[in-house]
Amino acid sequence: MKRIGIIGCGKIAQTRHIPEYAANENAMLVGFYDFNMERAQEIAVNYGGKSYESVEALLSDPQIDAVSVCVANNAHAEITRKALEAGKDVLCEKPMAVTIADCEKMVKTAEEKGRKLMIGQNQRLAKAHAKAKELMEQDVIGNIITFKTTFGHGGPETWSIDPGKNSWFFDRSKASMGAMADLGVHKTDLIQFLTGQKVVETTAKVVTLHKRDLNGDLIGVDDNAICIYQMENGAIGTMTASWTYYGSEDNSTILYGTKGIMRIYDNPQYSIEVITADGEKILYDIDRIQTNDNQTRSGIIDAFIEALEEDKEPVISGKSVLSAMRAVFASIESAERGVTVAIPENR
Repeated sequence: MKRIGIIGCGKIAQTRHIPEYAANENAMLVGFYDFNMERAQEIAVNYGGKSYESVEALLSDPQIDAVSVCVANNAHAEITRKALEAGKDVLCEKPMAVTIADCEKMVKTAEEKGRKLMIGQNQRLAKAHAKAKELMEQDVIGNIITFKTTFGHGGPETWSIDPGKNSWFFDRSKASMGAMADLGVHKTDLIQFLTGQKVVETTAKVVTLHKRDLNGDLIGVDDNAICIYQMENGAIGTMTASWTYYGSEDNSTILYGTKGIMRIYDNPQYSIEVITADGEKILYDIDRIQTNDNQTRSGIIDAFIEALEEDKEPVISGKSVLSAMRAVFASIESAERGVTVAIPENR
């Protein structure tokens, strides 16, 4: 039984972390911290355990084995490192951190302290993505030539714990990045997972096109990111992250290979559609991708607890996410400089 502390009791904690820990027979929620003390106190009453007046107070409690870090993006690195240094295993929400240096320090601290660090890149665990990975390893569509992976919805205004145009997601000092941090990190990590290749070069536009704050000004972070990624083995494709898809949500990935095409979460009736080079269609009805309006069990919490219980490397370790974060930050550099940026560390 692992005793869990929650740092940050906002929307993602209340929707995913807290209820999924509560449902796991090998986890016990024992501590909560939030800058809104009343919020933490209320959750402690509902789930058991206690609330703490500071992060430091929670981390100093020897009764807590591990923590979920569910705070604003800019605080991920500092709190994660403090937790690791306090001897806690850590599940940190995405984006891992707001600089690649911070990401690397998080991994280094985990290694130095002998603790486990997992990042909430839950798209790897979606059932159709896991099946698609299996099919790729079976060479069903051959070698990937091109791809397009997309994650777009109408924005985080209704998702944030404090909804509306004043959401912290739009505050550059807290979020650092916008759609790229919220959605782009998912699809960048996913395309590497599915292809088994790292992004080695990116040409990107990371821009603010439409979202406006309470004053009517464009928000301080990007609402769209469109990246052209080149992979290790030469495949080229696009990664699109958008907060301006005001119709239905798009969370699809399409892989174009030498033997056929694989469409994942692109057909509303079938989670995977394989079209072979001779036109045969193979359909897989596995699950439906979760959306902001239809949250399902992510698998992240269960995977984290399993790693702790079995004393093994987390399936989505901090170290395994570094290459995707390098691609994210290289894309931001590409957009700022207007040039293609190579990522030699990923070769």
